Amino acid sequence: MEEVSSTPQPQPSRPKRNNTWIYAVIIALLLGTNVYLFLQKDKNQQKLLETTQHLQQADTSLAALQSEYNASLARLDDLTGKNAQLDKQLKEKDSEVAKTKARIQEILSKNKATQQEIAEARALIHKLNNKIGDYEQQIAHLKQENAALTVQRDSVVVTNSDLQQKVNLAKVLHASNIRMTGIKLTRGGRKEKETEKARRVDLLRITFDIDENRIAESGNKELDICITNPNGELLSNAALGSGSFKTAEGQSRYYSVSKTVMLQTEQPVKDINVDWQQSSEYAKGAYNVEIYHQGYLIGKGSVNLR
Repeated sequence: MEEVSSTPQPQPSRPKRNNTWIYAVIIALLLGTNVYLFLQKDKNQQKLLETTQHLQQADTSLAALQSEYNASLARLDDLTGKNAQLDKQLKEKDSEVAKTKARIQEILSKNKATQQEIAEARALIHKLNNKIGDYEQQIAHLKQENAALTVQRDSVVVTNSDLQQKVNLAKVLHASNIRMTGIKLTRGGRKEKETEKARRVDLLRITFDIDENRIAESGNKELDICITNPNGELLSNAALGSGSFKTAEGQSRYYSVSKTVMLQTEQPVKDINVDWQQSSEYAKGAYNVEIYHQGYLIGKGSVNLR
């Protein structure tokens, strides 16, 4: 019996596997992943930057709108009290303006207002400014009307004043037929005699008429009479009723005596007598008399004593 050998027979060798392409794929995947992550990170940073810029722009827009809104409120406050008619209109539209202001303030008070809200606030402020502009134009128009009315009123006042002045002048009385004579008293004053000799004169008598006046009302009229001696000095004595009055020019002047005359409208008053009597002797020369009514000189006369 033959002996069988137990030595194993050699197996044919397997060819070695090439893994290079696998590594290449893995490396490519890794590179692609890294590139993707890098790009994604850059994209996120860009978005973050854009968001930050948007927020900054929104904050800037809100600040600008707040300044514009504050200026609008200042203009609106400045209108109050300038015109009663406009104040009434502002009060009537106060609820509408208040709603607009409330909405604007609501948007401006937000920490993060949207672009849409900012646009809304901008539109509301523009609308408010337009209303304020209308109010300002109304005030300017009303001021022009008031100025025109003031000029017209002043013209009417001046006209009325002129007319009143003319009426007042028309009411001023006019004295005529003015005479001035020296009187000598005898028999204890019971008998009078005219004289031109200064040493014999006891009193000076002024006689005049008041012409008829169709404007002056009936009643007592006060006349101021000024008498001056040959030296141009006013004859005056408080005990005899001397005093002072205002001329039509506003100047203060003294009078010798005053005389109250009862006047009837459209009727003259004839032969009015006013006496001036002094204790001292009368000097020789010309004595002058001026008669005033309401501060206006209405007549004058003179006498010469020898």
